[in-house]
Amino acid sequence: MSDITIRKAAVIGAGTMGSGIAAHLANAGLDVVLLDIKLEFAQGGIDRQLKAGGFMRPEFAARVKPGATGTDMGLLADCDWIIEAVAERIEIKHALFTSIAAVRKPDAIAASNTSTIPLHILLDGFSEDFASHFLITHFFNPPRHMRLLELVTGPRTASTVADTITRFADERLGKGVVPCKDTPGFIGNRIGCYWLAVGLDEAIRSGIPVEVADATIGRAFGFPKTGILGLYDLIGNDLMPQLIRSLQDALPKTDAVQAIAAEPPLLHDMLAKGLTGRKGGGGFYRRSADRKSIEVIDLTTGAYRPQQPATSDSLDAANGDARALIGHPGQAGRYARAVLSATLAYSASLVPEIADRPDLVDEAMRLGYGWKFGPFELIDRIGAQWLADALAADGVAVPPLLADATRSGGFYRIVDGVRHVLAPRADKSDYVPVPIADGVISLAAIKLRDRPVSTDEAASLWDIGDGVGLLEFHTKMNSFSPALLNAVTRTVKLAPQHFKALVIGNEGPAFSAGADLSAVLAMSANGDAAGIRAFALAGVAAFDAVHDAPYPIVGAGFGAALGGGCEVLLHCHAVVADAEIGIGLVEPRVGLLPGWGGLTELMVRLQERFDDPAEAAATALRTVLAATTSAGAHDARAKAFLRPTDGIVMNHDRLIAQAKAHALALLPGFTTPVRAPVTLPEASVLDAVLADMAPSLAPHDIVIGRAIADVLSGPITLTHAELNARAVMAFEALALSEPTRARITQMLRTGKPLRN
Repeated sequence: MSDITIRKAAVIGAGTMGSGIAAHLANAGLDVVLLDIKLEFAQGGIDRQLKAGGFMRPEFAARVKPGATGTDMGLLADCDWIIEAVAERIEIKHALFTSIAAVRKPDAIAASNTSTIPLHILLDGFSEDFASHFLITHFFNPPRHMRLLELVTGPRTASTVADTITRFADERLGKGVVPCKDTPGFIGNRIGCYWLAVGLDEAIRSGIPVEVADATIGRAFGFPKTGILGLYDLIGNDLMPQLIRSLQDALPKTDAVQAIAAEPPLLHDMLAKGLTGRKGGGGFYRRSADRKSIEVIDLTTGAYRPQQPATSDSLDAANGDARALIGHPGQAGRYARAVLSATLAYSASLVPEIADRPDLVDEAMRLGYGWKFGPFELIDRIGAQWLADALAADGVAVPPLLADATRSGGFYRIVDGVRHVLAPRADKSDYVPVPIADGVISLAAIKLRDRPVSTDEAASLWDIGDGVGLLEFHTKMNSFSPALLNAVTRTVKLAPQHFKALVIGNEGPAFSAGADLSAVLAMSANGDAAGIRAFALAGVAAFDAVHDAPYPIVGAGFGAALGGGCEVLLHCHAVVADAEIGIGLVEPRVGLLPGWGGLTELMVRLQERFDDPAEAAATALRTVLAATTSAGAHDARAKAFLRPTDGIVMNHDRLIAQAKAHALALLPGFTTPVRAPVTLPEASVLDAVLADMAPSLAPHDIVIGRAIADVLSGPITLTHAELNARAVMAFEALALSEPTRARITQMLRTGKPLRN
């Protein structure tokens, strides 16, 4: 079978999942056919995705052509990948597959998004040719944002088909593709639904307060901040019993999920009252009648009461430590122990039934359910021996793989600088290397085997191969402290002694959240104008060093790249951005303006776009004063934070490797870019912009807007140094003001902006 290239796709079923898949295929640049029973249903799916943000840019919706299954099946004739996402009823799916088989071209791949019907049943009665081109591709909702794609193949699936979808989903859709066994619920929902059901069952049984339950099954274990009951509300209290029942119907009577009520009496009563969760106006949590506060349900009485702080002896004593929490005798500790021991034991009992190795299970739960640590990583954090002893004390059988882990010291170990995982084998379990996909550079893996070229408390310089270095920030949230600014300046000078190009990137929770506001606040409170000015000038010097480097420097931007994080990327010679980057000059949120050259670099990019200096300056003022943040990399291009020549990477795991490749591509004939002068319009142009924005601005916003307008007003043409000098003076004046101190104080205290 020849290689298959995917250029056009189709999705049949325009519900929430089907339309979301179609939207994300369009995000990847494909032309897409979206069919449903009626044309208006398909068009409705497109419209819903436009409202829900399924498309990375609104104009991408034009790539999706709606149609009806009764009249438009012919539109599938030139599609390379056809995905079924209709109701979970085998007779409906079989009828649809018959229609697909009649129109698909010979090498087209067909797939089902099912998570409940086994592959061999889906293919019952179909030809070898159809079966060889068929697999299950189980997306998680919403498809744009949830990275897990569970891939299920069978003995009749051609290896070329599986390889094609794996590669495409990884590189073009940005998915973490996890191969699963053809078992009910695959990996994510098999474990995730059990975890949720146990969590609800134990919460009701113990009568633990809702707030305490969700705080308990939260930060200490790396679970989503919703906790169990908040996640029930988010998924839908009516949907969860259906998911659990589908597992119970498909699994043997000996499976642990059979012992948990799919719809306990409390939940049954809630559903009778229409309390389906967030979509139904209330569930375990709801807004009060006056919409000013949150109420929670009492798990014993079923009555609502005002939400209270999540306090308990167990949580206080554990202070975020997972082992301490599950070992505490208080109510929250007992709840944590019951939920975690059941969930982790269940997970350990399912390998190799659901996947060949524990690391695949961990990957699925991280990507599909937002767990920071997969179940086997959690066992290692808690202690395999502790878990085995706890199960034995409760009279629960210890799964064989867990027993092997207790004898071996855990599920993961480092061997010769490479991470290994304990995998089951026919005769005995053994450690095997955890594979890293081709074309991926893992900084975490590099750290296991190498030492940095240089390092201090703020940053490190790493060798990522082929003569390219990587500058990694490691301050809190990678914020720019004076130490980090100095590290940038120093590293840019040091790098040519070791490398011919440099990438600025990291694997933290954010690229950079901006400036170290605590330092600014301290200087402001002391009236230290000289200190603030020095801080601003240090940022200008550091980022000028990046721009003026005689070798290529590429920024690998992702997550939050805000304020100073945006400014350093704007000074790089190129940027390769994660598709979901949130980039912006958001300094007005904390009472400031961009003082490290961000205004200048934004103006340069806007001048490249607009011939009229007035339009460029007006756009810059609107963008910065509104603290605009991009909704992804394509949106960042539209807002001029990225140039058309900058790269966009759909799969976050490939970001550093792609940034490295971009840096190497810049090497031949590289010269330091010449800084373009900036032409500024008359002040009246920006006065008009401020007047137009004034009704939506808080009083201090107007002060900040006036400061930005003064920096960008002419008529005059300035060098970058002259424009930066204006910005530094304005930054200093704002930083010393009381309203700015109030904004910074609230941001540091609550994480939310103050509109004063």
